[in-house]
Amino acid sequence: MVAQRVIVTGGAGFIGSHTCKALSRAGYLPVAVDNLSNGSAEAVLWGPLEKGSLEEPGFLDGVFRRHKPVGVLHFAALIEAGESVRSPGRFYRNNVAGTLALTEAMAREDVDTLILSSTAAIYGNAGGEPIKESHPWQPVNPYGQSKLMAETILADLAAANGLRFTALRYFNASGADPDGELGERHDPETHLIPLVLQAALGQRPDIRIFGTDYPTPDGTCIRDYVHVHDLADAHVRALRRMLDGGGNIRLNLGNGRGFSVREIIRTTGEVTGLPIRAIEEARRPGDPAILIADASMAREHLGWTPAWPDVADHVRHAATWFQRQWGLEAETVPTVPIWENIFPTPAVAMP
Repeated sequence: MVAQRVIVTGGAGFIGSHTCKALSRAGYLPVAVDNLSNGSAEAVLWGPLEKGSLEEPGFLDGVFRRHKPVGVLHFAALIEAGESVRSPGRFYRNNVAGTLALTEAMAREDVDTLILSSTAAIYGNAGGEPIKESHPWQPVNPYGQSKLMAETILADLAAANGLRFTALRYFNASGADPDGELGERHDPETHLIPLVLQAALGQRPDIRIFGTDYPTPDGTCIRDYVHVHDLADAHVRALRRMLDGGGNIRLNLGNGRGFSVREIIRTTGEVTGLPIRAIEEARRPGDPAILIADASMAREHLGWTPAWPDVADHVRHAATWFQRQWGLEAETVPTVPIWENIFPTPAVAMP
């Protein structure tokens, strides 16, 4: 039987490439659509790569005609909240106009099913309680606003012409492929766990803590870290639900537990056994103090629960990925986890 094809915009990126692997394992053929501005062609391992921009005239029409997909998973977006404050127009052009161009191409080619990579940033400063989907949408930066605009576009198109969509609002994506085949390739890197690992492994001199005066137990921001493997699984489940006739829905994806910046640094030190130099700096504009998910609706509607809820596993998987990328892989004692060969010293206290 010929595998059903699925378009994955941003399929060469961090979450997109992991989802392509999950789609392949679930029996689909993922078609990665990426301009490679933030993704890597080396991460496209489970299906073809179509290189181009969503707004390039005629590009998406050709992709849809060649592959005749049953649906689209839309990851292509700029994601760095701080940068969005400095360059809002760039984020609106990419995240909003790109989404609109995609939905217009879908309509021209009679493809009606879309899974949107959305974000908890649409909630803004939500306070300390786990956030439900019904929480007010009050983004505090252009990144969150651009994703809320994308969701609004989908809802309006659903009402007007029958577009069918799921918006998955995930919290902080982290970790790496547990098999070691994929990881983060951001340049520049902006995510906390890889930045802390780089500081531990000497790839950067230190880790910067932006803000130590937040209303949290240790003064640093608290985030809900959800493993990229679990995010990929949720996208496959959401696609299956939509193809089985499920209705339009918006769902949170997270672990339901928050970790502060200082806790992530401490956990990385415990996993690697290496000292990490932390430098305290002022807050960045647009950073909410606390974001923690209530993902009970995802459990109800997708049957989804995180397979990797422990943030220490996220750090271990990311460490395995990084040491392989940097040529540090041990060739002996294969029964011992790789990070134990690379980081044999006992855990040390953070400075």
